[in-house]
Amino acid sequence: MVSSNLFHRRKHSWPPEEYISRATLQLFDFDSAAPPEHAWRRRLDSHANILKEFSVTFREAIKMVRLGVRLWSYIREEAAYGRKAPIDPFTRESCKPSASQGVPLGGMGSGSISRGFRGEFRQWQIIPGIREGSPVMANQFSIFISRDGGNKKCASVLAPGQHEGLGKQDDCGISSWGWNLSGQNSTYHALFPRAWTIYDGEPDPDLKVSCRQISPFIPHNYKDSSLPTAVFVYTLVNTGKERAKVSLLFTWANSTGGISHLSGDHVNEPFIGEDGVSGVLLHHKTAKGNPPVTFAIAACETQNVNVTVLPSFGLSQESCVTAKDMWGTMVRDGQFDRGNFSSGPTMPSSVGETLCAAVSASAWVEPHGKCTVAFALAWSSPKVKFLKGSLYYRRYTKYYGTSERAARQLVHDALKNYKQWEEEIEKWQNPILHDERLPEWYKFTLFNELYFLVAGGTVWIDSQSPDDCTVSRPHTTRKLEEKNVRVKGSKVEYTDHVEHLASAGSNQRDRAVPAGLACKDKSVSTEDGDSMDFSHSLSFFDRKNNEDDVGRFLYLEGVEYIMWCTYDVHFYASFALLELFPKIELSIQRDFAKSVLSEDGRKVRFLAEGNWGIRKVRGAVPHDLGTHDPWNEMNAYNIHDTSKWKDLNPKFVLQVYRDFSATRDLAFGVDVWPSVRVAMEYMEQFDRDDDGLIENDGFPDQTYDAWTVHGISAYCGCLWLAALQAAAAMALEIGDRDFAERCKATFFKAKPAFEAKLWNGSYFNYDSGASSNSKSIQADQLAGQWYTASSGLPPLFDDGKIRSSLQKIYDFNVMKVRGGRMGAVNGMHPNGKVDETCMQSREIWTGVTYAVAANMILAGMEEQAFTTAEGIFIAGWSEEGYGYWFQTPEAWTIDGHFRSLIYMRPLSIWGMQWALSLPKAIMEAPKINMMDRICLSPMISRPSGNESGDRIVAHRAGCFGNSSFSCTC
Repeated sequence: MVSSNLFHRRKHSWPPEEYISRATLQLFDFDSAAPPEHAWRRRLDSHANILKEFSVTFREAIKMVRLGVRLWSYIREEAAYGRKAPIDPFTRESCKPSASQGVPLGGMGSGSISRGFRGEFRQWQIIPGIREGSPVMANQFSIFISRDGGNKKCASVLAPGQHEGLGKQDDCGISSWGWNLSGQNSTYHALFPRAWTIYDGEPDPDLKVSCRQISPFIPHNYKDSSLPTAVFVYTLVNTGKERAKVSLLFTWANSTGGISHLSGDHVNEPFIGEDGVSGVLLHHKTAKGNPPVTFAIAACETQNVNVTVLPSFGLSQESCVTAKDMWGTMVRDGQFDRGNFSSGPTMPSSVGETLCAAVSASAWVEPHGKCTVAFALAWSSPKVKFLKGSLYYRRYTKYYGTSERAARQLVHDALKNYKQWEEEIEKWQNPILHDERLPEWYKFTLFNELYFLVAGGTVWIDSQSPDDCTVSRPHTTRKLEEKNVRVKGSKVEYTDHVEHLASAGSNQRDRAVPAGLACKDKSVSTEDGDSMDFSHSLSFFDRKNNEDDVGRFLYLEGVEYIMWCTYDVHFYASFALLELFPKIELSIQRDFAKSVLSEDGRKVRFLAEGNWGIRKVRGAVPHDLGTHDPWNEMNAYNIHDTSKWKDLNPKFVLQVYRDFSATRDLAFGVDVWPSVRVAMEYMEQFDRDDDGLIENDGFPDQTYDAWTVHGISAYCGCLWLAALQAAAAMALEIGDRDFAERCKATFFKAKPAFEAKLWNGSYFNYDSGASSNSKSIQADQLAGQWYTASSGLPPLFDDGKIRSSLQKIYDFNVMKVRGGRMGAVNGMHPNGKVDETCMQSREIWTGVTYAVAANMILAGMEEQAFTTAEGIFIAGWSEEGYGYWFQTPEAWTIDGHFRSLIYMRPLSIWGMQWALSLPKAIMEAPKINMMDRICLSPMISRPSGNESGDRIVAHRAGCFGNSSFSCTC
């Protein structure tokens, strides 16, 4: 329940002193044990309310009946093949979503585990596209304290609340443990990728405990940021008069979440490693043929810290060692038998049996003394297998090899390197945290929204795997066409294409494959029976030196919308990757550039209208990179035919130009330029009246896929104008002057038509149709101008029109919804009533709100910008809000009901940071109107692709050979 003062009280500061006593903070003022000055904070006894999901109105339901029936049928068809449909609104998880999330664990792309603010390990995403939301309650940290020669003892799990079933006399499971922490004096402090939990005198009044959680998310560090590991550093301060023996316990179930621990054949194995790092390996045999995973839990033994392990205990009475037995040993002795290290691997677990392990680290803490104890967790699942058979190696295997046993080395390196990681993290974050111009809520929310790059189902694979492809198919010969490209300073040189003959043999081994090669367990056939080879990738786009080779990267649109790298949403989220991991961003753009030139002729039924089409049309930017076979089977989205969408191609051009402009990577620009041209030329078919503008087709043909558009639209039209300018500017820099002239001519024809049809004196109408919402105020109407300004290009319209439109959005879409405390509603009628044309028009989209705020910053409207974005913080992240921290949804209604938790688009908050500190390459670019530098010829003709001078532009990219994408160039 939201308190009544949510929309009437603004809080500007959350100092740690409000949550922790000053005396305790001073005790932890060393070795990063104290929480930072700026962080998101909660008390551990805070209530984690159940979140409320949105519902459609009766009118909306009637409109979507046919779609719902077709979608239900499609979901059942996919289920018959053992696959989950990318969009499934009918199936609900057994674990209801709650306001319990916290900072996730690990780096990017190697599987993730989240940890709630109260200490539970939850949201398991080890297997791509599969999420287990329920916590595994056996995974806990616990503490055992003994004073006065053992006469005073205290023991508790370091998590508040009572476990379900606690108090059963005959229980031998975790209910027999001491769940004695109230959480009243314990607090959680989050600043991604780190989090602090402070136990201020509980469970022992004379012991202060700080737990610091650290994950290797380090911008521009493409090695450590891929590692599936996390460190937990405990700092103990004894404020009592007696010496205390303190034992910390880390317990872990051999499980990947859900009921996976019951599947059987799991094995635990103790180990003693180098540099005092010791622990247990938990070898997990996954079900349904998924690749296995090995967990490692470990602690670092030092002169004052003694590490012991219990390789195996169970949760039932039938276990040789029960959870109750294990707890009793720790209460009695504070440690386990050191002989356990030599016990060897356990017997494989039986079906229905839960196999757990424990690591204990004990130390003496003198009166008024301090001690540090460090634990680490790692999980190694080196192979990524998608449901339709493609198999790849994860990025971290480039450094740790392809064995699951790499988990042992991962925990060792984590415990030895975490201090260096923290130094790099602080060096990155401190300039922003110490910027007094920025509101405090913005500082920590900016970093905490990055949780999605870990918890958003990310997959990061290696492109330098030494092994061969697993394919078994008849011997075939195919022709590959390449272009040799050399970049010398600012000079681009092309030579003639070279033809190669490549054969696919039938005696290749069963191996995982590099990123560019898709490995198939079985062939895929078209409707006419022809077999399609998925193994070939276009080397023209993959030609990168070793320094720039960062593999390939996928992240989901959302954990409820299981599509990789959904491009219309990446348009908003990509600022985070470009700012922090630009090589990954360029890699994603190369993947989409390659796809533009391809075609996949397999038939697909589109569910909105029930019509049929082909999966991928040449020239159209795909909606996504796929679901069950990414890179090889794109466009998993099948609600609408996205080859007819009007925003995807302009968004591709705008992103490519922004990335090119920011990185000044000329080789990237040359490689993707043929795709940029094709993408722009493809859009010409949608200009049906020769006014230079693209027209929408009377259905939701853009990212707002439930919101119909008629004629010219503010959203797509503005994107198109921006794309024309960006394409002209890029063409000029690449050397394709004829195409630059074409874009300029179209721009000068389209711009006055756009303004004449949509400008009403204070903002741009939603569209040029005659529907009841055609004059609605769309919050996202200036998305094209946002990218134009972010890329250093001249504004699309005069400043008066830009500021007037943004002020109208602020006054109506923001301030007329709960006093501006919820973000910007997508649609608002000019009479001040929310546009309820459809579900999406009445929603508040978190990522779009951040994008609108970024646009306001670029227009010099900083105060309106931060007030607009603060609405997302208040409603989503604040203590008085709805509880969406670390699971920011795509949208919520004005009642706060969510749609699609853990969503990609809110990463657009980094668009605000981009606007606040434009990159040097963009800031120092010549402030010359690129359009004015192009001299129009009397006749604009289709360019031949060749021009004398330093730069020669390839008119097309190489052929895709026998891939599933049939090149039509």
